[in-house]
Amino acid sequence: MPSERRLSNMRLFKSALRLPWMLSIAIPLIFALPVTAQWLEYPTRGAPRTPDGKPDLNAAAPRTADGKPDFSGMWRAANRLPCDGVNRVCGDLPISPQFGNIGAGVEGGLPYQQWVQDRIRQKRASDDPYTRCIAPGGPRMHMLPTMKKWVQNPDSLIILDEYNASYRQIFLDGRQLPRDPNPTWNGYATGHWEGDTLVVESTGYRDDQWLDAAGSAITSGARVTERIRRLNYGTLIIELSVDDPKAYTRPWSVTLKEDVVVDTEMIEAICAENEKDVPHLNAVPR
Repeated sequence: MPSERRLSNMRLFKSALRLPWMLSIAIPLIFALPVTAQWLEYPTRGAPRTPDGKPDLNAAAPRTADGKPDFSGMWRAANRLPCDGVNRVCGDLPISPQFGNIGAGVEGGLPYQQWVQDRIRQKRASDDPYTRCIAPGGPRMHMLPTMKKWVQNPDSLIILDEYNASYRQIFLDGRQLPRDPNPTWNGYATGHWEGDTLVVESTGYRDDQWLDAAGSAITSGARVTERIRRLNYGTLIIELSVDDPKAYTRPWSVTLKEDVVVDTEMIEAICAENEKDVPHLNAVPR
């Protein structure tokens, strides 16, 4: 069973990246996922339950020993694209509209610089680093269909991702962001608490990253702010703001959502394993 879910992960990624990004917003990905693609059914310790034994997603958010909201647990992108009986993505991996276009729902669209508009117009899936099994990068991690494990302690928040066994570190120990960082895929992130909201600032991204399958950019000039709240046991809200003058004419913000996942565990999804599809990716027909 673990191998079935791993295969469905990779098929989903590759089929998603072949679609025009506008279609990935409007309709589900046209790819069937096996109903049997389940991971170990191991009960999540401490999960609140309703009388019938199901997880109580509306229960109060857990807190750490020092009273802060505890984000620890398994999470995945919410906002599942609808199933209409024709398009067949109704499996166990949700796809958010932002996976195809992070600006989905933003009135007027994102304020791209001209070079970003030109790249999006070309619609070349083969140019996406994610298509070539390279790390998706910090902000994009929130929109992937893979499961993520958040591990919180007083000095840091670590996000582990099934995809390519990748990780992200957010330091909560009071350190400052580096002044001249060596650019990385995940950037450098620090956080502080404002009441029950964790405010994360990150910089130091690479210039060749994509934020979505459309080709929305993020560059080394970006400063990304995430305001993370746990509304209840089952829901994370992430208000993502990007200030990147090299790629956008003004700052912009979107709201992302993640759902808790219980009674399961992560399973690795190594992108390059038995990879045969990338040579066949071409520009998406207009």
